[in-house]
Amino acid sequence: MPRDFLFTKDEIVKAALDLTREKGFAAVSTRALGEKLGTSSRPVFSHFSNMGEVQEAIIKAANDLYQTYRREETASGKYVPYKASGMAYIRFAKEEKELFKLLFMRDRSQESVKENPEEMNALIGLICKQVNIDKEEAKLFYLEMWAFTHGIASMIATNYLDWDEAFISRALTDGYRGLKCRYESGGAGND
Repeated sequence: MPRDFLFTKDEIVKAALDLTREKGFAAVSTRALGEKLGTSSRPVFSHFSNMGEVQEAIIKAANDLYQTYRREETASGKYVPYKASGMAYIRFAKEEKELFKLLFMRDRSQESVKENPEEMNALIGLICKQVNIDKEEAKLFYLEMWAFTHGIASMIATNYLDWDEAFISRALTDGYRGLKCRYESGGAGND
């Protein structure tokens, strides 16, 4: 007869995600996870072969939550879709500081995939339409705007800034309009 597990895989991942929120990703260990669950580290290995698998599950769960932020912000209709994506990114940084750091402020040099190509291509497509530029220029526009948005989000996640939603919205609009004006007047090469 198969052994009943004390915790489900989802319960372990939820506890690991909560531990990451409380103490940061580096604090997640089998011992800390066992303590969080009120048990030894043994139940963790009833569903995971090693700590690497636990870490992958945490990253996936954090990314799933981030994608929920993006979908909800877009569905709200409060902002146009391109801006909604940036607002969701910054709101995630503000509300889920440690998960934001985990997803967007860690060394990713050894990872084979560094971005979400579907997400990036959808946003580049929006820029092409909104600014009336070709795909290559839209990609540059996207990267410049993303660097601006990421800077704001990173400063919020590290408590350097504490901007409210209205000010964040204004900053993103100003950055977007500035880039749009530059690209409409002849492209990225004109300084």
